[in-house]
Amino acid sequence: MKTSLSLMTTLAMMLACAPAFAAAELPLEKATLTEPPNVPPPITRTSAAKVLVELEVIEKVGQLADGVDYVFWTYGGTVPGRFIRVREGDTVEFWLMNHQNNKLPHNIDLHAVTGPGGGAASTFTAPGHKTRFTFKALNPGLYIYHCATAPVGMHIANGMYGLIYVQPTTPLPKVDREYYVVQGDFYTEGDFGAKGGQAFSMKRAIDENPSYVVFNGSAGSLTGDRALKGKVGETVRLFIGNGGPNLVSSFHVIGEIFDKVFTEGGSRPQENVQTTIVPAGGSAIVEYKLDTDGTYILVDHSIFRTFNKGSLGMMKVEGGQNKDVYSGKELDESYLGDESVASAVLPNRPAAAVAKAPTAKPDAAAGKSLYMANCSMCHQQNGEGIPGAFPPLAASDFLNNIANKNRLDLVATVLKGRTGKITVNGKEYNGVMTPVSGLGDADLATLLTYVSNQWGNKAPAFSKDEIKKLRDAVMTAAPAAPSPPH
Repeated sequence: MKTSLSLMTTLAMMLACAPAFAAAELPLEKATLTEPPNVPPPITRTSAAKVLVELEVIEKVGQLADGVDYVFWTYGGTVPGRFIRVREGDTVEFWLMNHQNNKLPHNIDLHAVTGPGGGAASTFTAPGHKTRFTFKALNPGLYIYHCATAPVGMHIANGMYGLIYVQPTTPLPKVDREYYVVQGDFYTEGDFGAKGGQAFSMKRAIDENPSYVVFNGSAGSLTGDRALKGKVGETVRLFIGNGGPNLVSSFHVIGEIFDKVFTEGGSRPQENVQTTIVPAGGSAIVEYKLDTDGTYILVDHSIFRTFNKGSLGMMKVEGGQNKDVYSGKELDESYLGDESVASAVLPNRPAAAVAKAPTAKPDAAAGKSLYMANCSMCHQQNGEGIPGAFPPLAASDFLNNIANKNRLDLVATVLKGRTGKITVNGKEYNGVMTPVSGLGDADLATLLTYVSNQWGNKAPAFSKDEIKKLRDAVMTAAPAAPSPPH
């Protein structure tokens, strides 16, 4: 009897331990975690593995915008946190480390986890400690992870979110480039662009009134030298997330149509999509082909967020223009009702079809009309601009001190648009101005004379001949940083 009981006890223990033995028998590998906007390479193995994920919480000062410091709470030192890639069926051993210099406890809720709190219940971790739990990646898809320590909203609002991709057993088709972009809304005591160290504002957060809405943790994080890259003919897959904590994103790439969108990070794609909704705490996978060169602008199409709160990114595509897909500007003409006159000619268009442009003297009435039609939306009817977004034209030191270099710069800004920093009346603006098209030399002279001699400005008038020379200089100069077309 003793022998039988001993045998039964041994068998029972073996059965109880079977899952652990099975997991231990899986091949062990350490996950590659990447900083945004990079994505780990696709997983090529065809069977499950035990995957080790180690993620460290770091509280650190970073830049929310140029000259704006903020204390971010991060996974891995970046916002969003490190991108995690595992395979459907994998067993994931997850370690959360809380750096010893941190001030607060943290945890992690991975939406890819089936279990209490998505892991949050098992990973409450004090500074200087580390915790572990294990889960099986049951469902393929793209999932948000975030901190769930109280107050949850504050931890998320300070940057504690990222993406985990559970690659399906039959992976998505190979593409040339994959990128990682997550939108988040931030709540600071100061308004957008206010310089210096900024504290978190609980009132703004509760009111759902963010001072910043940005991609990858800061305004300008995907612009200039940090813009996403691509070449004509390549295919692109973007892993898009929305950390929130409050706002829903209307994700759009100006000048592109998504060939496929895996809505909410799921398994079934929609095709030929212009803009996709990404909920707070949600995701999407978008794919498209690069058919022609240029700079493509990533936006939240709740568009005031883009131009006034920072949700603007860029993808710069090289490799030549495909004129069968997009011609570029073919014609630029003055439009004066029945007196509309072409100032440029389509290929093979008879030169006789183009009349001479009328000669117009710069005068205030005509200048005001041109200003109201072309400039007042951004710079306002009285030229005061919009704080933090568009510089004032009224009493502008830029316009009052308009030397030769500034005159060329002003014409270039109107004709080609402008992206980046400009200082007016001692205040720095870092935004985007779109080009003003359709103005002939006489009209542009009238417009610029008006704005540089209104609202306390006084500068020498522009003539039609001067504008022609400046236009020629602008158009033959090296291309400026592109601006979005709308």
